[in-house]
Amino acid sequence: MLHYLKKFTLAIAATSLATGLVSAQQAAPVIEDELVLITPVAKTLTDPALADFAKYAKETWNINLKTSALAAGTPVAYGRILEWKGRPEVDIVWGGESALYDKLAEQKLLVRLDLPKAVMDAIPATIGKPKPIYLKDPKGFWTGTVLEPYGLVYQPTVLKRLGVPEPKDWDDLLHPKLKGQVAQCAPSRSSSSHATYEVILQRDGDEKGWAWLKRLGANTGMFTARSRDVPSVVARGEFAAGFAVPSYMAFEDRLAGFDIKFVAPKTAWITPEPIAVLAGAKHPKAARAFIEYLLSERGQRVAMERGVFPITPKFRVQGAAGSRAEMAVEFTGGIRSYFDIDVTNIYEDDKAQGRYEQVNEQFRKDIESVWDQLKR
Repeated sequence: MLHYLKKFTLAIAATSLATGLVSAQQAAPVIEDELVLITPVAKTLTDPALADFAKYAKETWNINLKTSALAAGTPVAYGRILEWKGRPEVDIVWGGESALYDKLAEQKLLVRLDLPKAVMDAIPATIGKPKPIYLKDPKGFWTGTVLEPYGLVYQPTVLKRLGVPEPKDWDDLLHPKLKGQVAQCAPSRSSSSHATYEVILQRDGDEKGWAWLKRLGANTGMFTARSRDVPSVVARGEFAAGFAVPSYMAFEDRLAGFDIKFVAPKTAWITPEPIAVLAGAKHPKAARAFIEYLLSERGQRVAMERGVFPITPKFRVQGAAGSRAEMAVEFTGGIRSYFDIDVTNIYEDDKAQGRYEQVNEQFRKDIESVWDQLKR
């Protein structure tokens, strides 16, 4: 009898253990309850995306998700990730140049995304000719999230007063009547500005490119500390035009009622705003879920209302009359998808990264330090 009692007790214990394991598995959260980013992407895009993802997490998994973003320029973000040495204080890096993501992956500071095949297959491998822009990593460590052109913002009212046509290409900023009317940010302070200067250098060749940039310096009336300040001074009518990126305050100024427009010249660099999960991230499930959300129709719609473009051909910027989406289309010259047009790309990211500091130093020497002379 004692023998059977022991067997019965063991059976109960085993059943209880199994039930406990099943309950534990059922109770395990689909994602963690926190997500932290480091990003050069403007708050005007990251804040709405994080807020809607938190709402999505509540609706989908009944999780009260806490989100936050550490704002940092691309060089600073890259440096911080290196300093963390695989013990990051954040989960995701979002935005910047894809070449830096390749370097992080080589140093084993990123993990493979392992997103559903259907999600990744929806994103084309590249866009643009003759030099293709990669939209996702063939090795799976990063993916693009949206398409965002680097181009020009301008103030139509000021241009009309000056008797200057609305710009369509880089060379239009050299118009003699724009002397003192161009706002710029030095390449050492902004990766987007750096990429724009590189487009000129790679378009014209170094000698002619630097001569072009000096001529632009003669028309420059202000060097800002941050690239996102350029749209604000243009929107207020303090300057006529300048280099800018739509989501870096430019479209926000338009939403605020300012008379400001954006144009991407034919050779403008288009960034896919890469995103990746850091090795050692404390919240890897939430990180992957956020990336999958960004690539969904819901996430793309949130992004497209901030002046950027879809990363897949199946979505287009479109909304009801008077909506933010339709305002974005008007603001960016009528484009709804970069997959609808022929994209010309001459910019080589690897080349730009290989001489990043060299270009910064030469810009300081030949333009910033002699700016007063160039303006005469």
